[in-house]
Amino acid sequence: TNSVPLQFDNVAIAKILPHRYPFLLVDKVVSFEPGKRAVGVKNVTANEPQFTGHFPDLPIMPGVLMVEAMAQLGGIVCLQAPISDGKGQFFFAGIDGVKFRRPVVPGDTLVMEMELEKWKPKYGVAKMKGKAYVNGQLAVQVDSFTFAMVPEKKEEP
Repeated sequence: TNSVPLQFDNVAIAKILPHRYPFLLVDKVVSFEPGKRAVGVKNVTANEPQFTGHFPDLPIMPGVLMVEAMAQLGGIVCLQAPISDGKGQFFFAGIDGVKFRRPVVPGDTLVMEMELEKWKPKYGVAKMKGKAYVNGQLAVQVDSFTFAMVPEKKEEP
């Protein structure tokens, strides 16, 4: 049998997502249900480039980067079977209902949960929802992410 791992380290993640430092924002996947959901971790460290300017005396992870980390975790769900064969491209196409509940700072571990709500293969559109926590406290919630899957272009004969 060709079993799918239920966890992914950073080496496995780099084989799924095209992102690289400093924009690869998922350090590991601790739980994975193919075609359904994933739980991933972002370890927030003081040496990340955004903290030199956001903010010099009060480093806080920008909300858009928390959302991007969650979107990347969504990509790990959508770029694998049964949704995708791993070929083609995956784009973040929309977002609704974002709420930031607490600051995320260096030293925090952001634990993200992403869940597939709809997959429309005919249109290549996925809808997901997500939440992220620090020490069990809700840090950010997103009611709806929209992702677009663009199939690999076939070579013309």
